[in-house]
Amino acid sequence: MKTSPKIIITCAVTGSVHTPTMSPYLPVTPSEIVDAAVGAAEAGASVIHLHARDPETGKPSPDAKLFMDFLPRIKQQTNAVMNITTGGGLGMSLEQRLEAAHVAKPELCSLNMGSMNFVLSQAASKYPTWKHDWEKPYLENTTKSIVSNTFEQIERIIVEVGQAYGTKFEFECYDVSHLYTLAHFLDRKLLTPPLFVQTIFGILGGIGPEPEDMMHMRRTADRLFGDNYLWSILAAGKHQMGLCTMGAVMGGNVRVGMEDSLYAGKGALAKSNAEQVAKIRRILGELSLDVATPDEARDLLQLKGGNEVAF
Repeated sequence: MKTSPKIIITCAVTGSVHTPTMSPYLPVTPSEIVDAAVGAAEAGASVIHLHARDPETGKPSPDAKLFMDFLPRIKQQTNAVMNITTGGGLGMSLEQRLEAAHVAKPELCSLNMGSMNFVLSQAASKYPTWKHDWEKPYLENTTKSIVSNTFEQIERIIVEVGQAYGTKFEFECYDVSHLYTLAHFLDRKLLTPPLFVQTIFGILGGIGPEPEDMMHMRRTADRLFGDNYLWSILAAGKHQMGLCTMGAVMGGNVRVGMEDSLYAGKGALAKSNAEQVAKIRRILGELSLDVATPDEARDLLQLKGGNEVAF
């Protein structure tokens, strides 16, 4: 692992996992997403990971027009790196998932390194009423659907987005097998180091949230990639801060945000993404760990630069 002199904080401000009923603070409209992103950047995030939602219903949307409503406005107000999803939301086709990346040509995109079960149905029983009709079925249907990223789909994303636009990737690895899949594409020379490897813990269908799970992912990535990667940690829900702190102590980067957890502490909903960023930054500071600026993150990840995007 290439140890960063400073830690990159990524903030995923809305995602496609949580639904509006779960938190009144979840950003939904383009203006809310702008405010969330700018607040997170001001609190210390150097990378902002972005999804779009239908502003009326809050349902995850692949509509590039929605992305282009908030991307330029965020860029006007912050120097943060914008990282656009290629995972989209449940049930989206690959063409839909790539729509925003083709229009925006960003510095960074997420890339799930495999098809997987991604089960959210346990949340469907927690709420007696719902703000929108789509929410409960959306969660319940995760028991009979998969998040698809076949080898063919992964290669298309690498070629059509990465090679076409000079976009780099946040490689999202939800299990050990995803690390080996990433190694396969690196061995075929379709990818250029350094790799930004985001190991993800606590999603039902992926690897668990135990410290030993994280250690195993780290050891495997070290064996496969050596000094050719930067490591980052993402943990779902209540595991967010603990595993991010542990990973940071071990030399990793961290990701927080309302895509991954709606909480700022036990039983306390986060009122903003900035609240989570400020918390992890405070923890890092107490551990005498320095946080990367956006331009330092660009240098570490060897990104093309904010002037080379299409927004």
